[in-house]
Amino acid sequence: MRELITKKNIVILFAFLALGAGGFFIGLNVEKVKKYVDNKKQEVQVEAKKDDLEKISKEVLPDGGFTLPITWGDVGPKLVEAGVIDLAKLESAVKLTDEQRKILIEGGDIPVKIDNANSQFVVDLLWAAGLAQKSIVYDEGPLGKEYKKEQGNFASTGGWTLAKGKAVSYLNKFSLISLNDEQQKRVGEIAKNIYRPCCGNSTWFPDCNHGMAALAAVEMMVSRGLSDEEIYKNVLKLNSFWFPDTYLTTAVYFMNKGVNWDKVDAKEVLGQEFSSANGAANITKQVGPLPFNEVIGGSCGA
Repeated sequence: MRELITKKNIVILFAFLALGAGGFFIGLNVEKVKKYVDNKKQEVQVEAKKDDLEKISKEVLPDGGFTLPITWGDVGPKLVEAGVIDLAKLESAVKLTDEQRKILIEGGDIPVKIDNANSQFVVDLLWAAGLAQKSIVYDEGPLGKEYKKEQGNFASTGGWTLAKGKAVSYLNKFSLISLNDEQQKRVGEIAKNIYRPCCGNSTWFPDCNHGMAALAAVEMMVSRGLSDEEIYKNVLKLNSFWFPDTYLTTAVYFMNKGVNWDKVDAKEVLGQEFSSANGAANITKQVGPLPFNEVIGGSCGA
């Protein structure tokens, strides 16, 4: 027994001396070793985060985009016929695809689709529709009350340069989308809960193009009898392609809270806390910078 203990102690002693000698040499560069280990840990963490971000990116902005449960119908031809869209001006400003030209000239049961390639066309066409459509928003909202005398001075009105004449002359003029009084009230209530990250206002006060575009989308979906929940989910899909950085960041925020993007409450996300300019900035501050590739969304001009 004594012999066994002695041998064991000798082994430990040699191991201690070996480690001690190694430690002496390593100690000469201990800061470099520590820095190397820390860098390796960070690299592993970054790679893991990139995997999560890639997955989130595909959920928020899928390559195939989104198809909404509505069609363009005859909205395009009506806008062209009324002069809200001057086709010559539009074609000089934007290179239209064959399908987009058909949407404008012929119309038809062509689904409203949005992806990274056509997000500007979608926001422009919905913008024109939202501008011209008769709406409770323009009768009872800020544009019809507090700012009635300044209606033409906003980005959503003065900024629409693709009409024949002044855009404001088409504001709230046409029944492009059939809505009864009850449906108009519903449009107004939903509009009050939908914000966009470029402004501090809800769609109840559509002072920019994205506000008017969201308004038109809501009107189209209300006219088709979609539920409030479906409408919020689909407007979030539009907003995501119009403001990709904002909603990728928002998705990461929810991921950090343990909530997958497909489980978020769309109405909550579209609200002031997340989708107003200040709300989105606050979420970005909390999440911090993210290594997403740049994604181009619909701009605030025509």
